[in-house]
Amino acid sequence: MFDTDQLIADCQAALSDPSPNKAVREVVARAVADPEALMAVLGTPAKGGVHILHRADDLTVLNVLWAPKAVLLPHDHAMWAVIGVYAGREDNILWRRIAGDAAGRIEAAGAKSLAEGETIAFGPEVVHSVINPLSRVTGALHVYGGDFFATPRSEWDPEKLEEGAYDIERVMRAIGG
Repeated sequence: MFDTDQLIADCQAALSDPSPNKAVREVVARAVADPEALMAVLGTPAKGGVHILHRADDLTVLNVLWAPKAVLLPHDHAMWAVIGVYAGREDNILWRRIAGDAAGRIEAAGAKSLAEGETIAFGPEVVHSVINPLSRVTGALHVYGGDFFATPRSEWDPEKLEEGAYDIERVMRAIGG
């Protein structure tokens, strides 16, 4: 049975691990391995949005509900992140900075699709964009090694792929549909 308080406690305990993002990935993998139990507590994803389960200086735990066909621009987190999908699918395009580029441009470097029950851990340097390719809401646990809402970060213009300031309000609108 899924327990939100236990998930948060396990993530907090994992912070003392030498590789906290890997330890948190194991915690999240256990949670999303049983989507029915998780949805019995969090609800079946029905409407896009971001729900804060825990927020502190060293850890943020979110229930992210991607609206159908939602697209998020390339962005970084400036901290490690763990994502675990429990309903639907999340497609990630991975980007890398172009060495020596004065505008901070990026180029595509790979992709990773996460289906129900799958997880991924990102280091603080990772840049990715996200798409919910489905016609239904995707549900995912997102865990960050810091205060997701208070940490400055970057996003990239979709046309010129130039670096700029992250716009949290625009991001929340994009996720919610």
